[in-house]
Amino acid sequence: MEEVDQLNPLSAAGTGPKLGLALGSGAAKGWAHIGVIRALEREGIRPDVISGCSIGAFVGAAAATGEFEKLARWVEKLTWQTVVSFLDVSLRGGLIKGDRLIDYFEREIAGLGFDELQLPFACVATELQTGREVWLKDGSVARAVRASIAMPGLFTPVAQNDRVLVDGGLVNPVPVSLCRAMGADIVIAVDLGSDIVGRARRRLPHGKKSPPEPAAERNWAERLLDRLGLNGNSSDEDEMSVLDVLNASINIMQVRIARSRLAGEPAEVLIAPRVGQVGPMDYHRAKETIAEGEAAVARMMPAIRYALGHEGASQ
Repeated sequence: MEEVDQLNPLSAAGTGPKLGLALGSGAAKGWAHIGVIRALEREGIRPDVISGCSIGAFVGAAAATGEFEKLARWVEKLTWQTVVSFLDVSLRGGLIKGDRLIDYFEREIAGLGFDELQLPFACVATELQTGREVWLKDGSVARAVRASIAMPGLFTPVAQNDRVLVDGGLVNPVPVSLCRAMGADIVIAVDLGSDIVGRARRRLPHGKKSPPEPAAERNWAERLLDRLGLNGNSSDEDEMSVLDVLNASINIMQVRIARSRLAGEPAEVLIAPRVGQVGPMDYHRAKETIAEGEAAVARMMPAIRYALGHEGASQ
């Protein structure tokens, strides 16, 4: 795992321009990345390199290992109960240790080292002590992804080589710069935050709540998540939990950072799925989120074709 200033660009393969795919952060909104990749593949568009941040690293790693469809099938079958079963509660550094999730991910999807991948891949994390951006491209892919998804307050940080790593979204939510450093000449970036700030959740009318499930059907973890506001059912601003406020604050910060970074490091094409209604723990809402990723690609296909054709890239 290397620092930003130590990652040398990879040489471009072949004679044509190299296409990079930069997948942004966004918690459960990140299942839209699956729809994006599927829609691009249907158009015959396949990246030469992939960079990812947080949930973008999770999906990007699966694409780079060749297990993308296996991940997609698993994601589409997720229920709220399945999501809860992966939550190993911690009271040190974050609410969730993340061991169950990453153990599954390593066992079933990404049990490889970076040097064994089918596609060049790297992901972003943040060094907690200094605030430095860290680009991870060595060692275990699953462990690098675990560092990239360590959202402050939710997942516990990752200790690695005398430093503490947390979510890369704190410094580079849409890692176009990393894609460039990996040798990409053309970058298609996916920003999950453009539909968040200032947009009310659209799942339910204002002031209404989902009908509660009988207490007997809800285990202790689900009830705890209700209290913490992580189940996505809260729609009344007067009842916002501490974590509602924390999540909204992180969203605002990441949107501002992403806009600033993208202004200085623009992608040739920016895909922006409309997923503002998806809560941070709504991982069980994969089908609608994936569908919106596909729709976002459809909206941007003229720009994608122009960018690839204009740059002389083949599809």
